[in-house]
Amino acid sequence: MAKKISLNLHSISSIILLSIIPLTIPTLFLLHTYSPTSICTPLSSHRRPWSGDLRAADFPWNRLDFTAHTPPPISLRIAVFSRKWPTTTAPGGMERHAQTLHKALARRGHRVHIFTSPTDETKSPPPPPMSPILHWHDGDPNVWQHNKAYAQFVAENRSDPFDVVHTESVSLHHSLAARLPNLAVSWHGIAFESVQSSIYQDLARNPSEPMSNDFNRSIHVAIPKVLEEIRFFAKYAHHVAISNSCGEMLRDVYQIPSKRVHVIVNGVDEDEFTHDPKLGQQFRSKVGVPGNATLVLGTAGRLVRDKGHPLLYEAFAKLKTNNPNIYLIVAGSGPWQSRYKKLGPQVIVLGSMDPAQLRGFYNSIDVFVNPTLRPQGLDLTMMEGMMCGTPFMASRFPSIKGTIMVDDEFGFMFSPNVESLYEALELVAAEGAERLVERGAAGRVYAETMFNARKMALAYERLFLCIKNESFCMYPV
Repeated sequence: MAKKISLNLHSISSIILLSIIPLTIPTLFLLHTYSPTSICTPLSSHRRPWSGDLRAADFPWNRLDFTAHTPPPISLRIAVFSRKWPTTTAPGGMERHAQTLHKALARRGHRVHIFTSPTDETKSPPPPPMSPILHWHDGDPNVWQHNKAYAQFVAENRSDPFDVVHTESVSLHHSLAARLPNLAVSWHGIAFESVQSSIYQDLARNPSEPMSNDFNRSIHVAIPKVLEEIRFFAKYAHHVAISNSCGEMLRDVYQIPSKRVHVIVNGVDEDEFTHDPKLGQQFRSKVGVPGNATLVLGTAGRLVRDKGHPLLYEAFAKLKTNNPNIYLIVAGSGPWQSRYKKLGPQVIVLGSMDPAQLRGFYNSIDVFVNPTLRPQGLDLTMMEGMMCGTPFMASRFPSIKGTIMVDDEFGFMFSPNVESLYEALELVAAEGAERLVERGAAGRVYAETMFNARKMALAYERLFLCIKNESFCMYPV
């Protein structure tokens, strides 16, 4: 399987390099030839036990059993660079990941220091015991200045050296990262994936619409940016890929030595996102879903174009015509919020939600729809829904197909266009809610073993221990 993925990535790389530089992209339509349903290799429940040097593992470390019931062998002093730290009720995905991970590590007894940009709040309450210590650099609220943050880090490091340094994507500039041999970077999206995202967004454009100026600009700068990343990524000592496909790209396209690339999938708080049918029924009543609804779809997140909302808008507009008892709940904010409201009473638009509200949302819907046009990263919404026992529908991208939709029992996949999404929605409607409950139960079992925050934190803990002392790189210990 790995060999096949590697060849596909090289093929895509060749297509992009040959076709975008002269600004002609016909051959990139090869990226647009998927079928509407999931055709994935079923998940094996009988994997062979693995042992060896963790740095040689090319699969997600979340699969391994790092015991949570025993304290870590040593308490690490960890420095973290993050452009923002969540202070609002609806933070972005990367911010939520950083907060979930580093709070979990602090609860494990590690001394975590967060170097981040200032917030709008003039005063913040003191953190509770066993929480990360926050260091805001001077400047305007929410404006990241890596040099100021690094200066704070140097002062802290001088008085008590850090065992390991962690940066969320390029929060720490590569010119500074090159100075730190004990550094790990987590990539939540890379330029090579962004090129594909631009292509998918333009393919979703109505043929009668002109090609946008933003797309033209992105194509002009795309390849130089990819080449720039390939050259400076090597300055980061250790690389954490959040999906199998990203790991392949780092090894094969970005040419990072395999032993410096580690796949650790993001996790979500297993105490916040749980299966609770009673809460789901209460949520349905609260938001006004009629009792005669035969199927309830849901989508959540930023309601913007690159998240695929033009596709879902058109596909559901078509689906509801002959299905008066199918409803769509939209949780999120953005330009498409007002447009969804125009689809009538079968669409319930709620706005942004905090995690406590999202649990009710996920438990209230029969299937979660993620129509994203962004192959980079992995949306936490799919993992949150799976933890709540909700099956999902998603764009057929390598990151999703190879890391989340590892068994076609978990849901449906579709090509990122209106026709394919509509066909998948028809299949869901034909199956009905009872069958979807079975799919959701299967997905929840997998999610609880792969996507919970505790397992993610334990995997990062072992990586950080390995960076500190190579004896911890062997598994099992």
